[in-house]
Amino acid sequence: MTRQNKIQPCVSILIPHYKTLELTKLCLRSIKKYTDLKKAHVIVIDNDSGDESTVYLRTLKWITLIERDVILNESPPLAHARALDLGMESVETKYVLSIHTDTIVYHNKWLDFLLEELEKDENIAGVGSWKLEQKPAVKLLVKKIEKLWQTKIWYPLCGKGEGAIEGIGKNYYYLRSHCALYKTDLLRQYSCTFNDGSEPTGKVLHNKLKERGHVMVFLQSEDLLPYVKHLNHATMILNPEISGRKTGSKKEFRRISKELERLDYKAILKDSAIDQDAVE
Repeated sequence: MTRQNKIQPCVSILIPHYKTLELTKLCLRSIKKYTDLKKAHVIVIDNDSGDESTVYLRTLKWITLIERDVILNESPPLAHARALDLGMESVETKYVLSIHTDTIVYHNKWLDFLLEELEKDENIAGVGSWKLEQKPAVKLLVKKIEKLWQTKIWYPLCGKGEGAIEGIGKNYYYLRSHCALYKTDLLRQYSCTFNDGSEPTGKVLHNKLKERGHVMVFLQSEDLLPYVKHLNHATMILNPEISGRKTGSKKEFRRISKELERLDYKAILKDSAIDQDAVE
């Protein structure tokens, strides 16, 4: 089922969805509250949730809802990537932005900020982040020292070459789908898709654009966090069906609970009027 938004915006926001009703409400209401919907067309792709979250999405008149039938034994990452590709079929705007339901916006200039960064140079194909988090300086320093030890000493001694170090070789950084804005025409010109087989969502797409001479801009967390917050792994942590060994732990659940409290999520969840205001 698809419901079309009559507004002719400049950016389409693609949001794959699977269950987690309250998190979905928080994500969408934050977008509604802090976004000029004359600029943005919100497309939610539901991966056959079949629960109250799907019922909720059907009540929203200001989004385009696409209900996708999942494939037997389809992994969550693959379902996510395929949902983005399905959403791309409905994109008619100059720009396309992928976000997760655990990406929360809280500043009314968030979209303008991203668009301005994308338009700084005509050769820029995409802007976004690798990890949208802020760690203490001490932890960052320890991580940097550990990485230098592995790349310069330990791995060469063990004959492991580049090993599996984040950001090195085949593990290169790429714009992750929790917040990545692209120029639509370039994605279509080079037949870029989010579903790249076994690769993480958007990794091959990122490299394909770079190989064709385009610039991919990584925004620093300190620059993006005043506008957008990514509750890392929250969708899995709050979804027992798909949570893993780490994401199903009590420690991770406590972390997400604390981050939600800092976002004053209860106040937004109580404000159902945000859903009901129609776009003129």
